[in-house]
Amino acid sequence: MAQNEDVFKKIVSHCKEYGFVFPSSDIYDGLGAVYDYGQNGVELKNNIKQYWWQYMVLVHENIVGIDAAIFMHPTVWKASGHVDAFNDPLIDNRDSKKRYRADVLIEDQIAKYEGQIEKEVEKARKRFKDAFNEEQYRSTSPRVTELQSKRDALHERYTIALNNNDLAELKQIILDEEIVCPISGTRNWTDVRQFNLMFSTEVGSTSEGANKIYLRPETAQGIFVNYLNVQKTSRQKLPFGIAQIGKAFRNEIVARQFIFRMREFEQMEMQFFVKPGTELDWFKTWKKRRMAWHQALGFGTENYRFHDHEKLAHYANAATDIEFRMPFGFKEVEGIHSRTNFDLSQHAKYSGKKIEYFDAETGESYTPYVIETSIGVDRMFLSVMCHAYEEETLPSGETRTVLHLPAALAPVKLAVFPLTKKDGLPEKAREIVDSLKFHFNCHYEEKDQIGKRYRRQDAIGTPYCVTVDNQTLEDNTVTLRHRDTMEQERVNISDLRAIIEDRVSIVSLLKGLE
Repeated sequence: MAQNEDVFKKIVSHCKEYGFVFPSSDIYDGLGAVYDYGQNGVELKNNIKQYWWQYMVLVHENIVGIDAAIFMHPTVWKASGHVDAFNDPLIDNRDSKKRYRADVLIEDQIAKYEGQIEKEVEKARKRFKDAFNEEQYRSTSPRVTELQSKRDALHERYTIALNNNDLAELKQIILDEEIVCPISGTRNWTDVRQFNLMFSTEVGSTSEGANKIYLRPETAQGIFVNYLNVQKTSRQKLPFGIAQIGKAFRNEIVARQFIFRMREFEQMEMQFFVKPGTELDWFKTWKKRRMAWHQALGFGTENYRFHDHEKLAHYANAATDIEFRMPFGFKEVEGIHSRTNFDLSQHAKYSGKKIEYFDAETGESYTPYVIETSIGVDRMFLSVMCHAYEEETLPSGETRTVLHLPAALAPVKLAVFPLTKKDGLPEKAREIVDSLKFHFNCHYEEKDQIGKRYRRQDAIGTPYCVTVDNQTLEDNTVTLRHRDTMEQERVNISDLRAIIEDRVSIVSLLKGLE
């Protein structure tokens, strides 16, 4: 797994070089915090979405899908609280003229203390080796206990300021911690103020008759306003869920870390409607299910953790994030929230429509509570790339860059190479591609030496390569090469589909979750 900022820069470069992610409008020098997915990136992204969709909608009988419009009635966002409360606390440095999120600056300072503690622990581990007692060292080392107390005091102060929406205190924390601007290196800060993140536009044929509307900042509200439509037409009984994949837009001032924080991004959300009073049990259930979904990819349990929210949103009575260890630290990839009945109640109030569920077993009507699972497709994509990327030194001393992608997510499942461009080998290789391309994504290539072709496929994460040679014409066998081990075996062409198909299918991942 990639572990540092230098490697992260290589991953960003690799994404562009091998057709995964390009800066948007690249020939015009790009547009800040907006990216396009290339030919390999779109395949990987679609496979991630398919893995999520099939888990939600195929595996669970009581979850159905929708695709709501990006444009919605403007009152939707008034009801949801986004017009009045969808803000980030921002602060400017007067010298660099750069703008930052105050909460991110403070969270980075907390992370700095944690990083210093881990460095001290790691130095002691190397010094004491097998005799090292980490728990004892953390509690007795003067340096570690000093750093821990600073971290805890800052964390407590920051939490109180966030919960009280105390912007003056957030600035004072930045001053007291002597946090400097990364560009100017100075502490010449403005006051902290709130900034609404929604993009607005107008709908109408003339400027006088135009109505102000918003690009949706989340996909959840499209599910909530369709709750009655879906529940009645699908005849679902509680508990049941509605899933959706779609674009959302936020005017992020501090967009950074490649595709981790963007202004146009994609979400995979599922809202699970439950009987009031059962929501916290379902919250625990979905925490467990979602973590299992992530860990089924085989990235290592040590690279995931839950992070409970310090400050709950106005609509929530429980919230946690699933964080993944990126090269720049543990970062959120998915949020799980118990949203109570806030959203449906608000839409009932603002629309004047009755939004309730009639429970035929008890004869009562009530507004369902909701458990939300929301995962960023782009962040998931980034976590997959960061884990998969490796610069591997081979026994020969040569290095290769390889993406150890889960086979089911890989853009190309099988690459087929004729050893030479003559003797009927290209025609035979084409036959193999034509026979398998309807079952999984295949790629044909004949340019360059076979070793270079292997390296190109390693770099895009292709799990299997097949080489067609003169022996193939004699006995109908080919050389099958495995990406991770680079081992090669001779197999019959007629056996290729059986060998490869199950290993590269989304179904193989889903069966592991059953």
